[in-house]
Amino acid sequence: MEKKRLGIMGSGFLSGIVVKAWKDGLLPDYEIVGVLGRNEQTAGGLAAEAGCPACKTLDELLAFKPEYVTEAASVQMVKDSAEKILSSGCSLVVLSIGAFADAAFYERVKETAKANGTKVYIASGAVGGFDVLRTVTLMGEAAEHQRAVAGIETHKGPKSLMNTPLFEDHLLTDTEETKVFSGNAREAISLLPTKVNVAVASSLATIGPEDTTVQITSVPEFVGDDHKITAEIPGVKAVVDIYSSTSAIAGWSMVAVLQNIVSPIVF
Repeated sequence: MEKKRLGIMGSGFLSGIVVKAWKDGLLPDYEIVGVLGRNEQTAGGLAAEAGCPACKTLDELLAFKPEYVTEAASVQMVKDSAEKILSSGCSLVVLSIGAFADAAFYERVKETAKANGTKVYIASGAVGGFDVLRTVTLMGEAAEHQRAVAGIETHKGPKSLMNTPLFEDHLLTDTEETKVFSGNAREAISLLPTKVNVAVASSLATIGPEDTTVQITSVPEFVGDDHKITAEIPGVKAVVDIYSSTSAIAGWSMVAVLQNIVSPIVF
């Protein structure tokens, strides 16, 4: 079988996981054709591992005619490149899901993919269970007056909130939990563009960024992130609770998506 041509966008730790999985034989149906990264040194190193060229621009990467591109770069990179990638006939695996909190951008991306026969695959990142969350939401949509209620509760260590608008010095010395944010997913991503992709992903799988509630709590001495996502209608409640002490889970979620794309059995 002819291998799928894969481009890598982003040259950091998470994209490195995709390349490692490929080198270890976990993505045998793919050929990596190029790596695009802002840092020439890391992009060059990752490209050398994959045995492919390092690219300085998106046009350079698309010139290799990838059928899929994985993104592990930034919300802004998704906004700057998604429509061009999809228009080129290439599908996109997105990790920086916060870009889709922008409703107008989300609709443009959907229409672009539809017009070009391409797809956007949402990598689950540090969460999962999108299938059951979506199922409960659909059940609510199919029944009158039973629109689903959806929300996410996130617990983080205070150090992970440093250099964000939610951080205050007292969080480092607090001995009790402190709720630092309460609002919806769209508001959360506007404050924390790199830290609440989970909230946006969950909202897209359920009732949307405007209506999905988000609560973020700072927990003294806590390491990692704990995300508890709930979707509920009368008679049915789904709860997905995932803890991770490492961002590696996000990189491996892209590997899982790539495996599913070519698998005869899709989970």
